[in-house]
Amino acid sequence: MKIAILGGGLAGMTAGYQLARLQADGADVQATLFEASSRLGGIIETVRAAGYTIECGPEAWVTEKPWARELADELGLATLPSFDTQRRTYLLCKSAGHRRLEAIPDGMRLMVPASLSAIENSPLLSENAKRAYREEPKRATELRESAPQADESVASFVRRHFGDEVTQTFAAPFLAGIFGGDVETLSVRAVMPMLVAMEREHGSLITALAAKQSAKSVAVFTTLRDGMGALIDAMALQLGDIRLNTAVTALESTGVRWRVSFAGIAEEFNAVIVATPADVTRALLRGIDPGAAELLPNDASSATIVALTFAEPIALPQGFGFLTLPEAGSRLLAATFTHQKFSGRVPTGGSMLRAFFSGEEWIQTNDAELLQLALEELSSVLGPLPTPNLAIVRHWPRSLPQYAVGHPERIAALMHRLPANMRLIGNAYHGVGIPDLVRAARLAARSLAESA
Repeated sequence: MKIAILGGGLAGMTAGYQLARLQADGADVQATLFEASSRLGGIIETVRAAGYTIECGPEAWVTEKPWARELADELGLATLPSFDTQRRTYLLCKSAGHRRLEAIPDGMRLMVPASLSAIENSPLLSENAKRAYREEPKRATELRESAPQADESVASFVRRHFGDEVTQTFAAPFLAGIFGGDVETLSVRAVMPMLVAMEREHGSLITALAAKQSAKSVAVFTTLRDGMGALIDAMALQLGDIRLNTAVTALESTGVRWRVSFAGIAEEFNAVIVATPADVTRALLRGIDPGAAELLPNDASSATIVALTFAEPIALPQGFGFLTLPEAGSRLLAATFTHQKFSGRVPTGGSMLRAFFSGEEWIQTNDAELLQLALEELSSVLGPLPTPNLAIVRHWPRSLPQYAVGHPERIAALMHRLPANMRLIGNAYHGVGIPDLVRAARLAARSLAESA
């Protein structure tokens, strides 16, 4: 079975790797991967220079989801846990005209505290918000029985449990940091399925999280010792037919086969795995099934990352970084203190900061202006910074599809419409995290191979 994989980001590369493994084990599969750009990895890119390991996209994955770790282990890649002994995240706030960093209470999972004692002394919350937290476990039966049957927004879900203040103080910046999205429109069943499951079982999210706490402590985040790009490099060694700088311009079904058009020519395959960005996938699907194309997410957020390295130590609050509340008036979405989050990212005595911007405005801004803006914004929060010895800017336009309310139902309908010899994978469907993409890609590859 000849299988075309369209797109060489993490999802496409993982599918190709899985097919290569199956082929080595005797499966009748042969994969060809098409990538429109000159490099593999999509938004995963690691720059290694002067002793620094600089991530230009995702820097880690959530440890409790096992699929990325399993893949790294198979590839023989060394992993690194985050420095959880000093794990602390801050919110950038503003009061009396002054910006300040306030620590998020210890043990918070998104907007849910591991214990009520963690929130009692937090200056981020009013007495009314603290009371809402204290009352939530007592409302367990009511919350479980009144949970809506249909999907709802993240904001609606959080307000039902904790009220509007918690929604705006914790849920909004957390979801903006993860998805670049708006809690008023994001689907809770798509972006926080574990919390929805907790509500169904326990009613109270606080009670559910307390019951879930494991005696075995594991780091919240995991990365690769040699950078996330090592994952792509290792999988590329397993793939036989990779075609860079080859944009697929059309897909056409011939009934039992697919005609893949590129560079003015066409080649036929028995099956196809589409791992392109959502906008590209939509354009390809319109020529096959316009109704299916319309089920894809239409909205997407854009991200810009500015990584700054320094030859000397920088005085920083203990912790991993900060998220920004709208009231702070900062143009930054968030910042990471990279050398305090993971070991081995900087040479001895060095430091690294990553600044995040969200929106189309920054995609259109030139790198020199963004570098200056990042330094100004970070300095206004952290104090004067030395001159960076390295600076890298990356723009990722429309890189995060927005899972609007009803997303799970639309994606289920989309998958139901697909021909038996087509799979769609990537961050537009079942999660944007690295483990979710790995899991979906491997399942897609295995299912096609089993049908060979």
